[in-house]
Parts: sequence; C-alpha cells; structure tokens
Amino acid sequence: MLATVLVLLLVTAGIGIWTVQRSFPTTTGRIDVPGLSKPVTVSRDAAGIPQITADTAHDLFYAQGFVHSQDRFWEMDFRRHVTSGRLAEMFGESQVGTDSFIRTLGWRATAEAEVAMLDTETLGYYEAYAEGVNAYLGSRSGADLSLEYAVLGLQNGQYQPERWTPADSVAWLKAMAWDLRSNLEDEIDRALLATALPAADVALLHPAYPYGTHPTIIAGSGAPAAPAAPADEPDSEADASADAADAATAALAEPAALDALDALQASLAALPELIGPAGNEIGSNSWVVAGALTESGSPLLANDPHLGAAMPSVWYQMGLRCSTVSAECPFDVAGYSFSGLPGIIIGHNASIAWGLTNLGPDVADLYLEKVTPDGYELDGAVHPFTVRTETITVAGGEPVELEIRSTARGPVVSGITDQFGSIAADYPAASGLPAGDYALSLQWTALTPGHTPSAVFAIDKAQNWDEFRAGARLFEVPSQNLIYADTSGNIGYQAPGRIPIRSAGDGTLPLPGWTSENGWVGEIPFEELPSVLNPESGMIVTANNSAVGEGFPRMLTQDWDLGYRAQQINDRLTTAITAGEKLTVKGMASIQADNFNANAAALAPVLAELPLKPEAAEAQRLLANWDYSDDADSAASAYFNMTWRQLLAAMFHDKLPESTWPAGGDRWFGVVGALLEQPDSPWWTNERLGISGRDAMLSYAAEQAWQEGVDTFGADPRRWQWGKLHTLTLTNASFGESGIAPIEWLFNRGPIPVAGGSSVVNAVGWDASTGYTVDWVPSMRMVVDLADLDDSTWVNLTGASGHAFHPHYDDQTPLWQEHKTRTWAFTPDTVREAARDVLQLHPKP
Repeated sequence: MLATVLVLLLVTAGIGIWTVQRSFPTTTGRIDVPGLSKPVTVSRDAAGIPQITADTAHDLFYAQGFVHSQDRFWEMDFRRHVTSGRLAEMFGESQVGTDSFIRTLGWRATAEAEVAMLDTETLGYYEAYAEGVNAYLGSRSGADLSLEYAVLGLQNGQYQPERWTPADSVAWLKAMAWDLRSNLEDEIDRALLATALPAADVALLHPAYPYGTHPTIIAGSGAPAAPAAPADEPDSEADASADAADAATAALAEPAALDALDALQASLAALPELIGPAGNEIGSNSWVVAGALTESGSPLLANDPHLGAAMPSVWYQMGLRCSTVSAECPFDVAGYSFSGLPGIIIGHNASIAWGLTNLGPDVADLYLEKVTPDGYELDGAVHPFTVRTETITVAGGEPVELEIRSTARGPVVSGITDQFGSIAADYPAASGLPAGDYALSLQWTALTPGHTPSAVFAIDKAQNWDEFRAGARLFEVPSQNLIYADTSGNIGYQAPGRIPIRSAGDGTLPLPGWTSENGWVGEIPFEELPSVLNPESGMIVTANNSAVGEGFPRMLTQDWDLGYRAQQINDRLTTAITAGEKLTVKGMASIQADNFNANAAALAPVLAELPLKPEAAEAQRLLANWDYSDDADSAASAYFNMTWRQLLAAMFHDKLPESTWPAGGDRWFGVVGALLEQPDSPWWTNERLGISGRDAMLSYAAEQAWQEGVDTFGADPRRWQWGKLHTLTLTNASFGESGIAPIEWLFNRGPIPVAGGSSVVNAVGWDASTGYTVDWVPSMRMVVDLADLDDSTWVNLTGASGHAFHPHYDDQTPLWQEHKTRTWAFTPDTVREAARDVLQLHPKP
C-alpha cells in the first residue's frame, strides 16, 4: 500500500512538471473556428482580463464561451457534473451520495425545463455560447484542456468531456440558488435547539433584527403595516401560526428527532459548496450614493460579494461589446461573469451600473411527512408519491439505481443514503404524532422552472430604471438585493425574487406535512417587493440587513443578518457627509477595507476592566487603547478574537448540541451582547469548569486566550498578530481537499495572512467552532464611477486563469490582500490602450 501511494505521488509530481503549460491558452494572433459569421477581437490587459468585440450577438456570446473555456473549462466541467448529479462519473463511488441528493433535488431537470421556456432570442444566446465552448473542445482534449485532466487520469483514464449544452449553463443558476438559499440551516438549528431548550432560550439564541439600532435598506419601510384585525374577531393568521409552532415543537420533541436532524445538517454540510458556506454568513456589501454627495457630481456604486475562498475565484472579469450597438446587437457591458454562463452578472454598461447582495428571504421549508408503502398522508387520505428512477454512472464501479419520491410540496430528502435514512425514523406515538413511518420533504422555490436565465441579458442591455426593473422582475431565484445607478444621476434599489406566502408558521421550524393547514398559498407579487428610487438621503446601503421595517405587510424572513456591517457602512458614509466631504472612488474603496469590529467595541471595554492573573494582564492591556479594528498586524485583535473563541466555547459548548455550536458571526454578536446586560444569567455559568457569573466567565476566557497566545506566538503579547492566526488558503473545489499533499500543492495557494473578520465590513469570515482559518471572503471588489466609467476600479480574489502556475492564476490575490484595486478600462480607446495581448477569432474557411 505504501509503495502504491509513493508511486502515485511521484507520478503526480511528474505530471505537474511535464504538462503544466500544455493547457495555457493562445491569447495572441489568429485562430480560425467553425460557426462564426464574422471576425471577433479578444483584447486582454496586463491581468489577462478579456474584452470581446463582435459584430453580432451570436458571435459575441460564441466568443464568450470560447474564451471562458480557454481559461476555465475544468471549472465549468466540474460544476456541470455537480449540478447534474454526475460527480461519480468523474470521481467514482465516493460521490454517489452527493449525486443522489442533487438528483433528488432535480437541479438538472429544472434547468432543462427552463431552457424549454426560453424565448427564441435568449435561447439563441445560450446556444451561441455552447457553440463557442464546443469549438474550443474540438481543438483540445485531456491535459491540453487543463492540468486537472492529467490528475483525473490517474484515477479515471477513460473520462472524456462531452459537448456543452444550454442546460449546462442554466443548471449553474440552481447551484447559485442552493448556496444562497437563506435560512434552511437556521430552520434545522432551531429544530435541534428546540429538542434541548425551552422556547425562550431558542429565541434568545436566534435574536430578532435590532430595528431600533441598525438600519433597514428601505428607510421608513415599516409604514405600510397590514390592517389590524378587528378587536372582536380573532386573528386567524396569528392563531394558525401559533398552532403550527406548537405542532412543530411536538414533532421535534423526541431525542430521535435530535439525532435525525443532526444527520440532515451534517449531510447538507457535506455537499459541494460552489458559491460558499450556506446560511446567513453568506452575504455581501453593496451601496450606492447620489451625485449630490460625490466629488464628480455623479453617482458612485460599490459592491463586494462575500462567497467561498475558491481557487480560482468564482468570478471571471470580462467585457462584452457589440462593435455597433443596435437592436440586433444591444450589448456594451463589462463586469463579473460566471464561467459556464453567458452574460455579465454584476457590472455596468454605458448607461447603468448595478450590484448584488443576497436578500436572504425564506424560500425553503422542511415538512415532516407521514408515509406508508402506498404514499404519503394528507388530510386523512393517502396520496401516491410522484416517483422517478435515475441511474448514476460510477467510474470504476457498477451503476447505481436511484428511486426519487416527491410529494406535492417537493422531493423527499430522507432515505436517499444511509445517513438520510435515519432522519425521520422511529418517532414514537408518545411524542403526540400519529403512529407510522415518517420522512422529510423539501419545498424550495428554485425547483419550479422560472425566468432567471433571461434576466441576465435583460439587465445587461437595460438603459434606464424602468428597463432595469423589467429585468429584475425576471430575476426569480436566488432572490437578491439589486442596487442601481445611471449616468443620468439616478440611484435605486429593487428586491426581486419568488418569495412564498405561508398559510401557517413563519418558516423558522419544520412543520407537519400531513395537513394542508401548513404550506405555501402563493408568492409575494413583484409590485409588493421592496423598491426605492432616489431616496431623500441620497444613499442606499445593503449588507444583508433587513430590507424592510417591522411593519412591512409581507413576511420575507425571520433570519436577517443583524446589520453590524450595514451600520458601519452607514456610519462611514454619514460621517463623511456630515463633515462636508465629497465621496470619491478611493473613499468608497476605503470603506470596503474597513476592519472595525462592532463586537469588540461592545465587549473589549468590559474585558479591559476585569481582574486577571498578573501574567494575563499584560495581554489585557492591549485592549485599553485599541481602535477595535481587526487589522492583520494587530496584537489586540489577535488577543480579542482568541478571547471571543474561548468565551463561546465555555458558554455554549456544554449546553448545546455540537452541530449548533456558535460560529461567532452576527447572530452571536447579538446573543452575547444582550447577555452582557444580564450578568447573573445562567448562560454565564459552566458547572464543569466551576464558573458562575458574567465576570467570572469573561475572566476565564481572557486567561485561556492569554495561554493560547503564549503557546501560539510566545510570551510577549505585543508581538502577536491577528493575520498569523487568521489565514486564507485558496482551495481548488475539486482537488484542493484530496488529502494528497502534492496534488493540493499543485492547485491550492496559501496560507496567506489576512485582516478582517466575521460580520466586519471587510468580511473575511471564520468559524469560531473550528478555528481561525478563513471560510468566506469578499470574493471581488468593485467601485463604479458613473461620471467616468474608465475611472472605475475592480479586483478579483485570484486571477483570470484557472490554469495552475499560469501567470494570471493568482496575480490579483496580493492586490486583494492589500486592499488595492486595478483600473477598469471600458471605453474602446481605453481598452485598446490597456491591451497587452490581442487574439483574432476568424470564421473557419
């Protein structure tokens, strides 16, 4: 066995040396390709970022598919196998469980249905893109496509990529929706907590949005409250919600349910994260300010989505320009695209700019279903499951037959694998449930075919607010906060998306599925979703905080980000405006780099006054004059964050199920912040450690952190640094966690020291339940200047190339790490001046 491993490592190293440059694309000269109608120009700047100019829309998207494939085809191929539940075809039996779950959700089937719904023009864009991808595939194979194929060949030498189709592109939107699915993890977390804690404690551990202290996106949006029920009539909606909550609590009361839901949570966590970690920590910052507040007199728009630290970055920068903009070829747009998907997702055209953050509405619910061999029970009758059978092809193994069952609400997600099989088993009648067997079903908006594939193009070519909103109307899943600015001086905000209306409950707990009293009864109309144009304040800030006030007549979610980032951005803008400063591109970028830790501002002053052991007091003194910024070289930040992690462990680990241990972000800022005002709360007690009371608990954590610092850095606290604890490893999604060090070395980069933290504007997030290493990041940063689009700036997390060891594989990472950005050429003359490589794609004779 050892000899086999050594041979594998030596062969892998040999492959890396021999093939490393074979897949690098041709970026200068001329390539003749089949299917183009006219020549296309691809100009790349010093960072390898392409700007494509074509005479027709067909040729433009054909060239986008070709260029995406040049730099990122392995990424595209891997993603489409994830989204179609076909990873086992590439990697063998180990991926059957993942494939089974994704096929049960039906991402690919939904994507194919959405392709069938496309209008002729939009379908033509997707087909042109696929033609470009396939033209590139026709010229290369194996290691000539990407180094990863050489490594895959060690395990699966028979694998060959198949031709690209429009459904391969559209299925990527399902992965986006899944990773940005909002509060499903919170729903499971509450269910797990509800089996161990009183309802009041569950509520304390999931605090409501602090409307009195943190901003909403739409100021004053609480005004249009729903009409109150007459005093002499019962509030039937409230009664139904209360009954649903009681039924949910009864359904989850048994210890078996705790184990079952814990297994579900673990299974969800094991699925590939193509965007980043799920839950409300996946967020973003975006804001826009009106020209009256800027130095140029025109709006400025900033955006930095917080996603997983992928290698390469999930984003691909590029420009798409029709040589003559017309009704037949209406595109002149630049920004951030996804490899595998035509169009630009975030960016600007010649007239408007836009950014995205996750709105985070509650769009997915779990139901406990009472099942029999003949089907599932609903209102006392047994209804047959909708059943389909699929075959999973397994590299090096026998095919696996998968039977997928669905109720009217959605697919059954228990019984897929052995792990899922335990989720809803053995609920005793003593829990108050009817006798029988149980399963869990999932209702999720993204499983209904929709129009999001068309939204990208509608927004890319929009020229004003009305056309932008028309595009936003099509942006159904995932629901996003869309911010807007245009060259005419307007700024705006629109929340789009399919958001359910519930007959009972508020989406915070799984509900019994055997009654039609629970479920969805419609969707919130687009016209009723939050929107604003040119607010009086002259600025709009979105950071996953509550979009609306408490009185908003529709329930969007109960699980907003608690608004610490939004408050700091709002404070920075307001401070500048109050001081008479005019905002600039540089000033907007400096806010993106803000490391202020609001949690530290609340907690560190209390820590600084505690009586500690003399040796720990030396570290404690670091907090006295600290500005509460999580800078990479900050000793105080290192000590505080070690104290924070020690505190969360001492307060909560002994009291909560392991899978619900605190991650340490905004939710836990709110929990511990509220408890600071309750020094005698039992949450400050740890009987095992002999701790009772707030100050005793804080002192224990501070002294443990001092010892951790000494063990990690040495005895002099002044030499401690946050960035040496808080490191980022850029990890390849497919081979980056293979467990084989030489393979990981080929594709991963890092670790690198970084500033920032969870629920900090510079949201370089970490999970306190596991350590200090970075889990999610500002995946890109951009600032658009509507006065002069060529003065806009942008930077990517990694680089344009997906080819390991290519000069543009990670060349933007040092800029990203140091909060620097690059100039963003847009107009034709500026693009020509910035060009370093020019490739001509010509129709093949």
